[in-house]
Amino acid sequence: MAKQSEFQTIVMTIIMYKIGLFFTSYIQVMLVACSTVFIANSNPVGIIVSSFFLSLMWTVNVKKIVISTCLDRITYAGGAAIGSLYGMYIAYSISKII
Repeated sequence: MAKQSEFQTIVMTIIMYKIGLFFTSYIQVMLVACSTVFIANSNPVGIIVSSFFLSLMWTVNVKKIVISTCLDRITYAGGAAIGSLYGMYIAYSISKII
């Protein structure tokens, strides 16, 4: 019984790590897309804010992805792909309001 509990703990730890890796990549690339839209629309406040948080997220992601498996890299790339799409929509929506 204890071995099953240990196994479940290990599996949950791995799953949570992959989810965290996905979302840190998602946020970073979302900020890249936001920054690009803000630059294209000449929005200096958006450029400054998105660039600051982009650099901050980059420092977190570099540490996570340096030592990784192939599955980690695929997870990271998936987060980046989804993040770029949502970043474009978010920044475009913000640019319309401002």
